Amino acid sequence: MSVRNLESLFQPRSVAVIGASDRPGSVGNVVLRNARSGGLTGPVWAVNKNHELVGGEKAWPDVASLPAAPDLAIVCTPAASVPSVIAQLGAKGTRAAIVFAAGLREPAQESGITLEQAMLTAAKPYLLRILGPNCIGALVPGIGLNASFAPGNALAGSLAFVTQSGALATTMLDWANERGIGFSHFISLGDSSDVDFGDVLDYLASDPNTRAILLYVESVKAARKFMSAARAASRNKPVIVVKAGRSPTAAKAAASHTGALAGSDAVFDAAARRAGMLRVDTLEALFDAAGTLAHPHSWRGERVALLTNGGGAGVLAADALALAGGNLAQLSDATMKALDACLPPSWSHGNPVDIVGDAPTQRYSQALDVLLSAQEVDGVIFMHAPTAIVPASDIALECLPHIRNASKLVLSCWMGGNAVAGARSSFSYQGLPWYSTPERAVGAWLQLADYHRNQESLHQVPDDRETGPAPERDRALAIVRRAVDAGHEWLDPEEAHALLRAYGIETAPTRMARTGDEAAQAAVDIGFPVAVKLVSQQIVHKSDVGGVALGLDSSDEVRNTTVRMRQQAARLVPGAQIAGFAVQGMVKRPHGRELIAGIASDPVFGPVLLFGRGGTDVELSKDHAIALPPLNDLLARDLIDRSGVRTMLAAHRGAPAKSEQAVVDALVRLSQMACDLASLAELDINPLVVDAQGAISLDARVRVRLRGTAAGAQLALRPYPQKLEERVTVNSTQLLLRPIRPEDGNRLKAFYAKCSPQDMRLRFFMARREVPTSELARFSQIDYDREMTFIALTPADEFGNQRMAGEVRAVCDPDNIRAEFAIQVASAWQGHGLGRVMMDKLLNYLRARGTTEVIGQCLRENAAMLALARSVGFAVTEGDDGFALRMTLVRDMDQVAAASGGAKSAN
Repeated sequence: MSVRNLESLFQPRSVAVIGASDRPGSVGNVVLRNARSGGLTGPVWAVNKNHELVGGEKAWPDVASLPAAPDLAIVCTPAASVPSVIAQLGAKGTRAAIVFAAGLREPAQESGITLEQAMLTAAKPYLLRILGPNCIGALVPGIGLNASFAPGNALAGSLAFVTQSGALATTMLDWANERGIGFSHFISLGDSSDVDFGDVLDYLASDPNTRAILLYVESVKAARKFMSAARAASRNKPVIVVKAGRSPTAAKAAASHTGALAGSDAVFDAAARRAGMLRVDTLEALFDAAGTLAHPHSWRGERVALLTNGGGAGVLAADALALAGGNLAQLSDATMKALDACLPPSWSHGNPVDIVGDAPTQRYSQALDVLLSAQEVDGVIFMHAPTAIVPASDIALECLPHIRNASKLVLSCWMGGNAVAGARSSFSYQGLPWYSTPERAVGAWLQLADYHRNQESLHQVPDDRETGPAPERDRALAIVRRAVDAGHEWLDPEEAHALLRAYGIETAPTRMARTGDEAAQAAVDIGFPVAVKLVSQQIVHKSDVGGVALGLDSSDEVRNTTVRMRQQAARLVPGAQIAGFAVQGMVKRPHGRELIAGIASDPVFGPVLLFGRGGTDVELSKDHAIALPPLNDLLARDLIDRSGVRTMLAAHRGAPAKSEQAVVDALVRLSQMACDLASLAELDINPLVVDAQGAISLDARVRVRLRGTAAGAQLALRPYPQKLEERVTVNSTQLLLRPIRPEDGNRLKAFYAKCSPQDMRLRFFMARREVPTSELARFSQIDYDREMTFIALTPADEFGNQRMAGEVRAVCDPDNIRAEFAIQVASAWQGHGLGRVMMDKLLNYLRARGTTEVIGQCLRENAAMLALARSVGFAVTEGDDGFALRMTLVRDMDQVAAASGGAKSAN
C-alpha cells in the first residue's frame, strides 16, 4: 500500500483538465466547470489541442506547453489516448491524475497488452498516482477541490466517503446535500487500477479533518493490504462500511460442508469485524452510524433503558431491540422505587419506562437522572412524541444539561415534524445525535454495540498460557506432500486423522483397508464395535450413497457391509473408483455435542475458519460463524459466541458442562494449520464431539491443492513470523529474541511496571505510572505486515515464567520508505550490550524488507541511547520542536549490517 503522492491528489495547489471542452454536456465541459467553480485557490488550466480558448480562458494545446507541472491532472480524453497522456504528465512532473474513461481493460492495438496496463507502465517511472479509471473523481470541499463530473458540489464537513460505484456516488452526493451532510473527502475509486481502498484508508486515517470514514464496497482486490490499512485506520477513528452483495454466494464447487457454508459475504463480515470496522446494511444506516460514532460518547455496555412519554413508542423500541438480540436493562428494586418517587402511579412500572403523555419537563429530567444513576443501566434511549401540553423545545432545554453532562450515553428520538423541529435543532447545536423514529434510535444503539464489540477485539490482551505440545509441522507437511505426489485431491480418512493428530487434535482410532478381509482384521485390531466408511476420491459425501455403517459388532458384519457398499456405489455413482474402507472405533460420548470446525478457502481473503453446530444436517443450521486466522484464545472464544452454540456447551438436565477450553484449543490449532499448510484447500471436522473430558474428531475430510491447480489466496492477516526467532547470548545468559505476540500484553505490562520512573520518562517523554490496556494491546497486537517489535525473554524461572529484558520496535510507513523506532531495556540489563544486540536485530530486519530510512527521537539527557544510535550509524540532529533530538539513519542497510557486530547466535 502507498500514500506516496496522494497529497498531490487530494491537496493540489494547481490542476490541469486534459481534454477540457466547450461542448455542452461533455465530460471535459462539466469537469472544467466544476474545477473552476469549486473554489480552489490555485490555477486550473485547460488543455485542448484544437482551441486556444476554453471556458472563456486561455487553453494550452498539450501537456508539455503548460506553464508548470500541475499537481493534479484530470484526464477527460478517450481510453485509447490515456497511456500517452499519462506518460506526458509524468515527464512534465505531475504526480497525480484522475482518469474518467472506461474500457481501459481492452487490449491496446499496437502491443496486445491492455490499455490499463499500458497506463500503469507509463506512470510507474514517475511514481504518478492514478485515481480510476472509470470513476467520477474526487471532491475535497475544505480546499474547494471539485475534480469530478458530479452534478454539483459537496458541502464541507468531517466525514470521508469512499465508493467503488460511480452511479452511487452521484446519488449519494445529491442525497447528502439535501440533508446538509458535509464531507472532508468524497472519493470515487472506480476500477482502482492504482489507488484503492488500502491507500485511501491509510491517507484518511491520519487526516486531521476527517473524523469518520464511510466506505461503499463492492469488492476487495488486495485483502492483506485492505486489512492492514483498515485495522490501522480503525484504531484512529470510526470506519463504517456498506458491502454490496449480501445474498448467499457459497461456492458451488465446494465439496465440503465448510466450503459450502463459508460464503463470501460471511467472510467479509468476519474481516470487517476483525479489522474493528462497523458494517451496516444500508446507506441510510451508514450515515446514522457516522452521526452517532463521530460524536464523543461514553460507552459503558449494552444494557439500555427506554424512556418515553408514549407506550406505543416504547413497545416499538423494545420490539426492535429484542428482534435484533439487544439487551434491555432489567431495572433493580432500588431503581423502581426511585422512579415511583418521581413518576405518577400510572407509569409503566418497568422497562420501557413510560412516564405518561402529560409529563411536564421536570418529570423527564428526574426520570432521566434516576436511570443514569442506576448501576444496571449502561445507557438510555430517550423518546418523545409531541403533545399539546408541553412544547418539545422546553423538554429539550430541560434535559440537555442532564444529557450533555451524563457519564453514560443517551440517544434521543424526537418523533414528529414541525412540532419537534426546535428540539432537534437544540440537540444538533450541542453536537448530540437524534433520530426520527424509535426503530432508528434502537438501530443506532445496536450499531454502537457492534462497533464497540469489534473495537474491544482490537484492544483485548489475551492471556499467555501453555498451549500443549508444539505442532508437528514437518510430519503434517509430509502427509500433504504424499497425497499431492500421488495425485490424490482428498486425503483418505487415515491420513486426515493423522494430519489432525500432528496438530494435537484428538481423533477416533482409524485404519484404512482395501478389501473386506482387511477391514475385518482392522476391526479386530481396533476392537468392536466399529464404524465402516466407504473411501473414494469421487464420493465425498459418503452417507448420500449409503457409505457409512455404524456399530458393527463382528468380522462377518464388517465383510458383508463392505460388499454392500461397493454394490451401492457402483449403482449410484457409476465409474467411481473405490480406494477402500475406513474402519473406525466407535467412540462413546453419551453427553457429547456434535460440532463442526473447519478450514475453507475464500478467493479474496484466503483461508478462513468455520465453527458451529455439526451433524448430518449441518447445512440446514444457521448456528455457524466465520473467523480469519490466526486465532488466539480470545478470538476463538469470540468465534464460539458468534456461532450461537454456546448454550450447547452448558450443563443441561443433569449432563455436565462441556469443555469450552477443549473447543478453544481445537480452533487455535486449526488456525495454526491454516497458517502453516499452504496446500490445504478445505478441511472438515464433522462431527467434532465435545463433552466434559474434551473434544475428539469422529470424521474428517481434507482436500489439498494438486500441482497445476491455481494457488489459493494468501492469508489476509500475516501470521506470527516464527522464523525470526533466535537465541542470543548476553552477559553469559541465553535470551530468546523473538517478535512480540498478542499474548505478550500482560508480560509487556509487567515489564513497564518494573521500569524506573526515569526509564519510563526517557521512553515515553513523560512521567507514566502505567500504560493503559488499550495501549498495551496496540503495542502487542501488531500488524506484522507493516510493523515489528522484537522482545528479549529471559530463561524460564522455577515457575516457568519468562520475563522481558527489553523491547525494540519499528513502525514503517505504508510505502516502506521510513521506519520510526523506539527501544527500551530493563534496568537490570542495561550496560551489558543488550541494546546493541536488539538494534542489530531490528536493523537487519528492516534491511531485509527494503526500508531505506530509520528515524527516532531522544531526550537530550538520554546519553546511553545517543551513544547506541551513533554506534550503529545514526546521525543526531536538533529536532523540529526543540524539545528532543532527532536520530536518522539514511544509509545502505547492507552497510549497516556489515558495520554492526551482530548478535551471537546460540542456535
